[in-house]
Amino acid sequence: MAMGHVVVAPDTFKGSLSAIEVASRIGAGLHRYRPDVDVAPVPIADGGEGTIDAVLAAGFTAQRVLVTGPTGEPLRASIAIRGRTAVVELAAASGLQRLPGRREAPMTAGSYGTGELVTAALDASCTTIVLGIGGSAGTDGGAGLVSALGARLLDGRGEPLPPGGAALAEARQLDLSRLDPRIGPATIVLASDVDNPLLGPQGAAAVYAPQKGASPAEVSRLEAGLLRLADVVAEATGTDLRTAPGAGAAGGVGLACLTLLGARRVPGIEVILDLVGFDRRLAGARLVVTGEGSLDEQSLRGKAPIGVARAAARLGVPAVAVAGRCTLSAAQLRAAGLRAAYPLSTLEPDPERCIRQADVLLERLAADRVGPDWLGGGP
Repeated sequence: MAMGHVVVAPDTFKGSLSAIEVASRIGAGLHRYRPDVDVAPVPIADGGEGTIDAVLAAGFTAQRVLVTGPTGEPLRASIAIRGRTAVVELAAASGLQRLPGRREAPMTAGSYGTGELVTAALDASCTTIVLGIGGSAGTDGGAGLVSALGARLLDGRGEPLPPGGAALAEARQLDLSRLDPRIGPATIVLASDVDNPLLGPQGAAAVYAPQKGASPAEVSRLEAGLLRLADVVAEATGTDLRTAPGAGAAGGVGLACLTLLGARRVPGIEVILDLVGFDRRLAGARLVVTGEGSLDEQSLRGKAPIGVARAAARLGVPAVAVAGRCTLSAAQLRAAGLRAAYPLSTLEPDPERCIRQADVLLERLAADRVGPDWLGGGP
């Protein structure tokens, strides 16, 4: 029987390798085992870090933009454009990895730079903007983003608020008279797998702010600020989406996008698979190899490997995963559409060495385990 091609579609191994590097190493390992195999690398993402890289690898064109970083410093970030569609990655301008020296700033980090990226997409005559919003550094409710687009969030004296979530408690008025008029006709797609509401125990402050360095007292202040923001937004627009799924995404950026930009929330992996033409790449494939750094319970909530596996299942192509570690049972893997999982920890039990040597271990895992199990006899 003729050998079909193998689609290698991993997400990033956070803190270790990009999705492009993971795909390259897996492909190299499969070729070591079977040199005649046709490997099609399709790096993917779920809306967070790596989203721009994924669509650039699929043929989008990068446009570099000078923007404001999460704590006010100037930096360069890219948007990706194909035709009238632009992809904007919040993490590229307002993400944790863009903090100077990686110093956390949970009370003052903001999303202004992401709004500048959206403006650049509009300036490029794009009418559809896909906004991936994972990995934010702050909890500003999207105040920075909409400020960059012309909105003004004012205190009791009519003065604009300073950046960051700490200032939101002083919000008293939202002036939308100068909001960029190009937003109205544009289609804004919110690519996110986060379904948290804005407030409460599952909200933006309670769940995510501690991951950004916020103390319990700071979490309380951020929660109070988001509550004030939600009230002001509702008063200005007549629409209250604070309890809507996804309003708490990216430190509350979801609320601003859903309410003020008219965004439609779509699971990030579904958006990215569509943009990279994943179904077309699957046609005639023998196998799909996906993966991420940690394959766990959180993965089951719509992370990239599960989206890939489900897409493969729809077309009858078997899918397996590689991962730094895997805590899912065989039954959970099967239910998610994965035939097997291959963790690097089976080759290197020490987590630190596993991270440092992920490139070598991935190639070895593909050559010694995945290839023999799924590609038949070797050369």
